[in-house]
Amino acid sequence: MIKGIAVTLYNKVQTGTDDFGQPIWDEIPEVVEDILVAPSTPDDIVTSTDLAGKKAVYTMAIPKDDTHVWENRKIEFLGQTFHSFGFSVLGIEANIPLRWNRKVMVERYG
Repeated sequence: MIKGIAVTLYNKVQTGTDDFGQPIWDEIPEVVEDILVAPSTPDDIVTSTDLAGKKAVYTMAIPKDDTHVWENRKIEFLGQTFHSFGFSVLGIEANIPLRWNRKVMVERYG
């Protein structure tokens, strides 16, 4: 049986505004279970570099029932920190037999 790992997703929460009226954001960590993580394919790496100027290191698969925002987020797993980029790719739930229907690409962070 396929089983994902737990990752730490940092959600952005507005905690106030600065003297210029711009929002101040804080990152709140939340552990999300059952995320599949795989090294990005050479095609994913080339495409992400061409489109976003970023190098995809891993591609994550997100469960169908997940409601988190995964775009432009700091994510930790396997003892390292990553940053998601681009849009998540959502598959048609009825046409995908397993639990996961969304893909998110991450680059190495910091």
